[in-house]
Amino acid sequence: MSERETAQAISDRAAAWVARMDREGHDPAVRAELKAWLAGDDRRRGAYFRAKAAWSMLDRATVLGAGQIQSHEVAAVGGAWFSRRRLLWGGGAAAAAAAALVVGFAGMDFLGAPDQRIRTAIGEIRRVPLSDGSFAAVNTQTSLDVTMKPEVRQVELTTGEAWFQVAKDRTRPFVVEVGDLRVRAVGTAFAVKRTAGGIDVQVTEGVVEVWRVGDEANLQRVAAGARAFIAPEEAITPVVAAGEEIDKALAWRTGQLVFDGDTVAEAVAEFNRYNTRKIEVAGAALGGQKMIGRFRTNEPDAFARAVATLMDARAEITADRIILSQD
Repeated sequence: MSERETAQAISDRAAAWVARMDREGHDPAVRAELKAWLAGDDRRRGAYFRAKAAWSMLDRATVLGAGQIQSHEVAAVGGAWFSRRRLLWGGGAAAAAAAALVVGFAGMDFLGAPDQRIRTAIGEIRRVPLSDGSFAAVNTQTSLDVTMKPEVRQVELTTGEAWFQVAKDRTRPFVVEVGDLRVRAVGTAFAVKRTAGGIDVQVTEGVVEVWRVGDEANLQRVAAGARAFIAPEEAITPVVAAGEEIDKALAWRTGQLVFDGDTVAEAVAEFNRYNTRKIEVAGAALGGQKMIGRFRTNEPDAFARAVATLMDARAEITADRIILSQD
C-alpha cells in the first residue's frame, strides 16, 4: 500500500498548481491535468482553494495597496510558500482581505465559471451572440459553456449540436471541446454535433483543425464543404467532401428538416428530437421506405400526413402521439 500523502505535500503541490494555472490556465490539457489531481484526494480541493485565495489576495494588493513596499515577497498557504512580484498588505488589512476572498470563492468553481451557459430544451433552437462578436446557433437539447480568455476562446459542448460563426481574431483561437476532441478555428463557420455514435464536424466556411488531446500528431484539417466523423476511442476518419449533405444537415438553423433519400424511420428519429409528441412507426416495411421532403421541425403532424399520402399509409394523430402504419 502506498504511503498517504502528507498535508504539507498537498499544500506545496496546491501552491505550485495555482502558479501554473496563472501561466497556463488557458490550455485545456493543463486544466484536465489539474482536475485529475484534485480528484485524487478530497484534501486537495481545500488546499487548492486556500492557495488560490492567497494568490488572488496578492493580485488585489497590486490595485489597492498603494504606498506599500514593493517586493518579491512570498505568501504563506497552509504552510507552503510561493513567490510573486506583488505588493503585500500588512496587519488587519490582509486579514480582512483574506476573509472577503474566502466568502467570494466559496460559491465559485475552482477553475472559474464560464462566461455563458447555454442550454436548450426539446424543440428549442436558439441564436446566441457571443461576447467576442461570434455567433452560435444552438440546436435542440444542447448544453454548452463559453469561456472567453485573453489567449483563447473556449466552448465546451456537453450534449447536442451547435453551429458557430466565428469572429476573426488571430491572437485568440476559437476552440470547441467535446470530451477529448478539440476543434480549432480562427475566423470561420462550422458545426459540431455530439451523438452516442460519435462526433460530427461540418465546415461551412474557412478551415478548422481537429485532433484528440494526447494525439496532436494526427491533427486533421477540414475545409469548407467537408466533414469529419470521430467515433469514440477511434482515430479521426478521413475528411470527405459533403457540401450538399451539410446544407441539408444544417437546415435546422432555420427551423426546418430536409430529407432526400432518408428512410421514414430516419426521418421519424429526427422529428422526435424536436417534439415531445413522438411519432411511432408500426412495421419495418414502412420504416424502411425512402422519402424526399422539407418540413418544419415543430410540425410532426404535417410530416405524418405527407407520409400517409405518399406511402399509401395511415396516420393516427392524437394529442400525445402519432402512429404511422400500413394495412
